[in-house]
Amino acid sequence: MRKRRAFVFARAMIPQSFVQELLSRVDIVDVIERYLPLKKSGANYFACCPFHGEKSASFSVSPSKQFYHCFGCGVHGSAVGFLMEYSGLGFVDAIKELAAQVGLQVPDDGRSAAPVHDDPSERLYEAMAVAARFYRDQLKPSRQAIDYLKRRGLSGEVAARFGLGYAPDEWQALEKAFPDYQAKTLADAGLVIDNEQGRRYDRFRNRIIFPIHDRRGRIIAFGGRVLDKGEPKYLNSPETPLFEKGRELYGLFLAQKAIRDAGFAVVVEGYMDVVALAQFAIENAVATLGTATTPQHIHTLLRQTDRIVFCFDGDAAGRRAAWRALENALESLRDDATLAFLFLPAEHDPDSFVRAEGTEAFRKAALAATPLGSFLIQELSGRHPLDSAEGRAAFVHEAAPLVTRIAAPLLKLQVVKAVAESAGMTQGEVEYAFEQLAASAPRRRGASAPTPPRAPAAS
Repeated sequence: MRKRRAFVFARAMIPQSFVQELLSRVDIVDVIERYLPLKKSGANYFACCPFHGEKSASFSVSPSKQFYHCFGCGVHGSAVGFLMEYSGLGFVDAIKELAAQVGLQVPDDGRSAAPVHDDPSERLYEAMAVAARFYRDQLKPSRQAIDYLKRRGLSGEVAARFGLGYAPDEWQALEKAFPDYQAKTLADAGLVIDNEQGRRYDRFRNRIIFPIHDRRGRIIAFGGRVLDKGEPKYLNSPETPLFEKGRELYGLFLAQKAIRDAGFAVVVEGYMDVVALAQFAIENAVATLGTATTPQHIHTLLRQTDRIVFCFDGDAAGRRAAWRALENALESLRDDATLAFLFLPAEHDPDSFVRAEGTEAFRKAALAATPLGSFLIQELSGRHPLDSAEGRAAFVHEAAPLVTRIAAPLLKLQVVKAVAESAGMTQGEVEYAFEQLAASAPRRRGASAPTPPRAPAAS
């Protein structure tokens, strides 16, 4: 009885409103996957139950309900309950653990605070938080910045949700936020630049500021959009101990619930596209950060959803970006997931399209996007006319290394069949050609020849 009373008392010390906010921020799949290998089946994830001995996977985790349940022993609960059961934590400690993961501060319960360790990373996080507050405070007084956001059709509510700010057109504006402007932490965080003469100045000046969060909600970098005709138009923080642009996606922290609710993620090219789509209630969009889509981006998104839609401009640059995304996705593909490509009309980007056509039109276009396998065939057949033997040979030759890298076995089989049909060959002939091309590659580099490939299968 004493334990139960202590538990109830501990629970009472943390406001229920905070608990609900915390649970809305965490993803139970991410929490449990830290401790158990989960396998997706249908809409849910499964594992062997850690709370009773079993050989079949009856422990179910629901991303949509943010709930776990074992069909064998009946144990069930939220992310908080899982940490308490699995790690033996008390309620308060489980709350603190989850809050740390998403960057929330647990309300003070009146007891003395635990000592804070002098962690260099924590100093960087704190510097980013201070800078973000400073930039937010500068937004409203800047008529130029407010006028720009209004011209882009952004409401104050959306600007506040994304934490948008403004970097004044001054060389050392951050000196107002940091009494020790010469601190090494500011340079390590990418907030300032030291020139060759030893003069220090702010990295971001006269720009709309977009805070970039990690999966736990901590600010790790900034993006800035210039307000005049200066260059570059968009500027990101440099890579730092907190920020690796090939791993992070702008907007993912805020989009996680919307991605689960919509059933898919939209990947766009810029953070202004993410914010503009959110203005039209399309909140499941994320953006890469000045880099092509990477395998890590794909892996991160496939932990959130089974469907990823890449949305690019319909011009040549957009198609090049889409092709790079395809190449980087091949080795991360799964047969239970879909990657698709949405190409907007040449005169549109996501922002202008949703303003001209509306929210529902964008959603319908996203759901009708071209699947990766079809895009691969379309792109290669467009490069190599299939009405000649030479064109068909070049088509198969370019397809070979791409199809070979597809990690999803059933999808790979379907793409091989599509290549064969397009080239006027049998499936066996295409597979034989792929093997020959793979075998000849080492010889062209001077390596020893591998075992000769098998003969083509009979048609």
